[in-house]
Amino acid sequence: MIRFKLGEMIEKKQFLEGRRVTINEIATATGLNRMTLSKLLNQKGYGTGTDTMDRLCGYFACRIEDLMEHVSDGAS
Repeated sequence: MIRFKLGEMIEKKQFLEGRRVTINEIATATGLNRMTLSKLLNQKGYGTGTDTMDRLCGYFACRIEDLMEHVSDGAS
C-alpha cells in the first residue's frame, strides 16, 4: 500500500515558516481540489495521479519520496 505523507510535509512547512499552513492555501497555490488534498490526508489507500504528486512536490520543494512511501500490507 502507498502511504501519503502530506500531513508530515504540512507540519514541516509550518515549523520552518513559523506559521499555519491550510489545505485551502495549498489548494490555491497548486490548483488542486481541496477535496483531493483532504482525501490524501485522511483516506487510507486513496489513489491519486502523478500530476497531483508533481504539483505537491513543487509546492513543498521536495522529492516524491518525501510525499509518499510503500508500506507492506503484511501479505507478502
